[in-house]
Amino acid sequence: MKKLLRRFLNRETILYLIFGVLTTVINFVIFDRCNAAFGERFVVVSQIIAFVVAVLFAFFTNKPFVFQSKDWSRKTLMKEIPTFFGGRILSFAIETGLVLAARDLLHAGQYTLLGINGLTVAKAPISVIVVVLNYVFSKVFVFKKKNTPELPQGGGETEN
Repeated sequence: MKKLLRRFLNRETILYLIFGVLTTVINFVIFDRCNAAFGERFVVVSQIIAFVVAVLFAFFTNKPFVFQSKDWSRKTLMKEIPTFFGGRILSFAIETGLVLAARDLLHAGQYTLLGINGLTVAKAPISVIVVVLNYVFSKVFVFKKKNTPELPQGGGETEN
Protein backbone atom coordinates (compact mmCIF):
# COMPACT_ATOMS: atom_id res chain seq x y z
CA MET A 1 0.00 0.00 0.00
CA LYS A 2 2.86 2.37 0.86
CA LYS A 3 4.53 1.55 -2.45
CA LEU A 4 1.33 2.37 -4.30
CA LEU A 5 0.94 5.65 -2.41
CA ARG A 6 4.57 6.61 -3.13
CA ARG A 7 4.04 5.83 -6.80
CA PHE A 8 1.07 8.18 -7.11
CA LEU A 9 1.86 10.75 -4.42
CA ASN A 10 5.28 12.06 -5.31
CA ARG A 11 6.82 15.44 -6.10
CA GLU A 12 5.70 15.30 -9.73
CA THR A 13 2.05 14.41 -9.10
CA ILE A 14 1.71 16.86 -6.21
CA LEU A 15 3.16 19.71 -8.31
CA TYR A 16 0.98 18.66 -11.24
CA LEU A 17 -2.09 18.82 -9.02
CA ILE A 18 -1.10 22.25 -7.68
CA PHE A 19 -0.48 23.67 -11.15
CA GLY A 20 -3.49 21.77 -12.47
CA VAL A 21 -5.70 23.46 -9.88
CA LEU A 22 -4.20 26.86 -10.76
CA THR A 23 -4.69 26.17 -14.47
CA THR A 24 -8.28 25.13 -13.79
CA VAL A 25 -8.93 28.26 -11.73
CA ILE A 26 -7.58 30.40 -14.56
CA ASN A 27 -9.76 28.48 -17.03
CA PHE A 28 -12.86 28.87 -14.83
CA VAL A 29 -12.41 32.57 -14.16
CA ILE A 30 -11.81 33.43 -17.79
CA PHE A 31 -14.64 31.15 -18.95
CA ASP A 32 -17.06 32.64 -16.42
CA ARG A 33 -16.13 36.25 -17.31
CA CYS A 34 -16.34 35.54 -21.05
CA ASN A 35 -19.60 33.65 -20.62
CA ALA A 36 -21.03 36.63 -18.69
CA ALA A 37 -19.79 39.09 -21.33
CA PHE A 38 -20.74 37.13 -24.47
CA GLY A 39 -23.72 35.07 -23.26
CA GLU A 40 -24.36 31.35 -23.47
CA ARG A 41 -24.92 31.45 -27.24
CA PHE A 42 -21.17 32.00 -27.53
CA VAL A 43 -20.13 29.35 -25.01
CA VAL A 44 -17.61 27.87 -27.46
CA VAL A 45 -15.93 31.28 -27.87
CA SER A 46 -15.68 31.50 -24.08
CA GLN A 47 -14.24 27.98 -24.03
CA ILE A 48 -11.62 28.82 -26.66
CA ILE A 49 -10.42 32.00 -24.92
CA ALA A 50 -10.23 30.26 -21.53
CA PHE A 51 -8.47 27.29 -23.14
CA VAL A 52 -5.73 29.30 -24.84
CA VAL A 53 -4.83 31.27 -21.71
CA ALA A 54 -4.95 28.19 -19.46
CA VAL A 55 -2.83 26.05 -21.81
CA LEU A 56 -0.16 28.72 -22.10
CA PHE A 57 0.00 28.91 -18.30
CA ALA A 58 0.08 25.09 -18.07
CA PHE A 59 2.93 24.68 -20.55
CA PHE A 60 5.16 27.27 -18.90
CA THR A 61 4.60 25.77 -15.44
CA ASN A 62 4.52 22.05 -16.29
CA LYS A 63 7.68 22.02 -18.39
CA PRO A 64 10.15 23.34 -15.79
CA PHE A 65 8.44 22.68 -12.47
CA VAL A 66 6.42 19.48 -12.83
CA PHE A 67 8.29 17.43 -15.42
CA GLN A 68 11.66 19.16 -14.91
CA SER A 69 12.24 19.51 -18.62
CA LYS A 70 15.16 21.91 -18.65
CA ASP A 71 15.92 21.88 -22.37
CA TRP A 72 14.60 25.12 -23.88
CA SER A 73 16.38 24.64 -27.19
CA ARG A 74 14.46 25.39 -30.35
CA LYS A 75 14.66 21.72 -31.39
CA THR A 76 13.09 20.51 -28.15
CA LEU A 77 10.42 23.22 -28.09
CA MET A 78 9.50 22.39 -31.69
CA LYS A 79 8.65 18.88 -30.46
CA GLU A 80 7.14 19.67 -27.05
CA ILE A 81 4.89 22.62 -27.89
CA PRO A 82 2.90 21.00 -30.73
CA THR A 83 2.61 17.73 -28.80
CA PHE A 84 1.53 19.55 -25.63
CA PHE A 85 -1.02 21.66 -27.46
CA GLY A 86 -2.20 18.64 -29.48
CA GLY A 87 -2.98 16.73 -26.30
CA ARG A 88 -4.68 19.75 -24.84
CA ILE A 89 -6.74 20.24 -28.01
CA LEU A 90 -7.94 16.64 -27.70
CA SER A 91 -8.93 17.12 -24.05
CA PHE A 92 -10.44 20.52 -24.98
CA ALA A 93 -12.67 18.81 -27.55
CA ILE A 94 -13.78 16.32 -24.90
CA GLU A 95 -14.35 19.13 -22.38
CA THR A 96 -16.27 21.27 -24.87
CA GLY A 97 -18.48 18.34 -25.85
CA LEU A 98 -19.29 17.71 -22.21
CA VAL A 99 -19.94 21.44 -21.55
CA LEU A 100 -22.28 21.57 -24.55
CA ALA A 101 -24.05 18.49 -23.21
CA ALA A 102 -24.40 20.20 -19.83
CA ARG A 103 -25.84 23.26 -21.55
CA ASP A 104 -28.14 21.52 -24.03
CA LEU A 105 -29.13 18.30 -22.29
CA LEU A 106 -28.99 19.29 -18.62
CA HIS A 107 -29.84 22.99 -19.15
CA ALA A 108 -27.25 23.74 -16.49
CA GLY A 109 -27.19 27.45 -17.34
CA GLN A 110 -30.72 27.82 -15.96
CA TYR A 111 -29.49 27.12 -12.44
CA THR A 112 -27.15 28.75 -9.97
CA LEU A 113 -25.27 27.33 -7.02
CA LEU A 114 -24.09 29.78 -4.39
CA GLY A 115 -24.42 32.54 -6.95
CA ILE A 116 -22.33 30.69 -9.55
CA ASN A 117 -23.83 29.99 -12.98
CA GLY A 118 -24.81 26.34 -13.32
CA LEU A 119 -22.79 25.94 -16.51
CA THR A 120 -19.65 27.00 -14.66
CA VAL A 121 -20.55 24.58 -11.84
CA ALA A 122 -20.98 21.78 -14.39
CA LYS A 123 -17.40 22.35 -15.53
CA ALA A 124 -16.07 21.17 -12.13
CA PRO A 125 -16.45 17.39 -12.59
CA ILE A 126 -15.56 17.76 -16.26
CA SER A 127 -12.32 19.49 -15.24
CA VAL A 128 -11.31 16.53 -13.06
CA ILE A 129 -11.52 14.27 -16.10
CA VAL A 130 -9.52 16.78 -18.17
CA VAL A 131 -6.77 17.14 -15.55
CA VAL A 132 -6.24 13.36 -15.43
CA LEU A 133 -6.22 13.06 -19.23
CA ASN A 134 -3.75 15.93 -19.53
CA TYR A 135 -1.38 14.49 -16.93
CA VAL A 136 -1.26 11.11 -18.65
CA PHE A 137 -0.74 12.69 -22.06
CA SER A 138 2.00 15.02 -20.81
CA LYS A 139 3.80 12.27 -18.93
CA VAL A 140 3.63 9.69 -21.72
CA PHE A 141 3.97 11.79 -24.87
CA VAL A 142 5.30 15.29 -24.16
CA PHE A 143 7.80 15.35 -21.30
CA LYS A 144 8.79 11.69 -21.31
CA LYS A 145 12.10 11.05 -19.68
CA LYS A 146 14.95 10.36 -22.05
CA ASN A 147 16.44 6.91 -21.69
CA THR A 148 19.44 6.93 -19.44
CA PRO A 149 22.30 4.56 -20.19
CA GLU A 150 22.10 1.36 -18.24
CA LEU A 151 24.77 0.40 -15.78
CA PRO A 152 27.12 -2.35 -16.96
CA GLN A 153 25.89 -5.84 -16.15
CA GLY A 154 28.06 -7.84 -13.81
CA GLY A 155 28.25 -9.67 -10.58
CA GLY A 156 27.63 -6.58 -8.49
CA GLU A 157 31.33 -5.86 -8.17
CA THR A 158 32.62 -2.30 -8.23
CA GLU A 159 35.99 -1.09 -9.30
CA ASN A 160 38.09 0.79 -6.78
